[in-house]
Amino acid sequence: MGATLSPASTVAEIVAHLETLRSDVNIEGMGRYGIVTDTALGISNPDMQKIARQVKRDHRRALALWDTNIREARMQAIYTADPKALSVEDAWRWAGDFNSWEIVDAAADLFVEARLEKSLVPAFAADDREFVRRAAFAMIAGAAVHLKQEPDTTMMGWMTLIERHTTDPRNFVRKAVNWALRNIGKRSMTLHAPALALAERLAGSSDKTARWIGKDALRELSSEKTLARIARTGAPVEKTRAR
Repeated sequence: MGATLSPASTVAEIVAHLETLRSDVNIEGMGRYGIVTDTALGISNPDMQKIARQVKRDHRRALALWDTNIREARMQAIYTADPKALSVEDAWRWAGDFNSWEIVDAAADLFVEARLEKSLVPAFAADDREFVRRAAFAMIAGAAVHLKQEPDTTMMGWMTLIERHTTDPRNFVRKAVNWALRNIGKRSMTLHAPALALAERLAGSSDKTARWIGKDALRELSSEKTLARIARTGAPVEKTRAR
C-alpha cells in the first residue's frame, strides 16, 4: 500500500483510495464474523489504521467520511475524528446509523476517549435499538480498561444498569452486557467481589439470557488466571471483545 494519502487528502481522495483496495475474499471472510458487509470494501483494520496515520485527524472531514455510508470510510471517520471536538450530538447522529458490531465497538472506544460516556451510557442503554444499546455496554467495557484514573465508584454505578439489561435476549446486547460485567470485575480487587456476586446471582436466574451472562462471567471472573492477575497487578486487564 503506497503512501498516496496525506493530511490534506479530501474525502473523495480517501474514498477513491479505499476503493482501490477492495477485496471480495476479505468481504466474504468478514461476513463469517458477523460483520455487515453491504457497503464493505474488505479492507483489514490494520491497513485502515495505516491509512488513518497517513491522513491524521480532521474532525470535519471525519464527519463527512461517515456520511458516505461505506464501511471502511466510517471506520476512517472513527479513527480520524477529534475526540476533543466530538459532541454528544455527533455521537447520537452516528448511533442512528449503527448496524454492525465492529462499527459500534470502535465508535464506543472513541466516545469514551471523548469522555462522553457519562452522558451516553445511560441514554444509549435506555434506547431500545439493538446496536445503540450495545454501544452503551461497549462503552462500559472500554471505560473499565482505558479510564485508569476514573474511580472505581464510577464502575460500581454502572452495575445496576448492567443487571437491569441482563434479560435482553438480543445477541449483540447480551454479549456486550456480559463483556461489560467481565471487564468491571477484572478492573480491580475492589470491583471483583461485587461483579462476581452479580455473576453468581445471574447464574442462578430463571431467565435464560441472564443465566448465560452470569455463567459466562462467573467462569472468567473465578478463573485462576484472572484472580492471579488482579492480585498481582491490580491493573485493568486487556479487554476481550464480544461479537
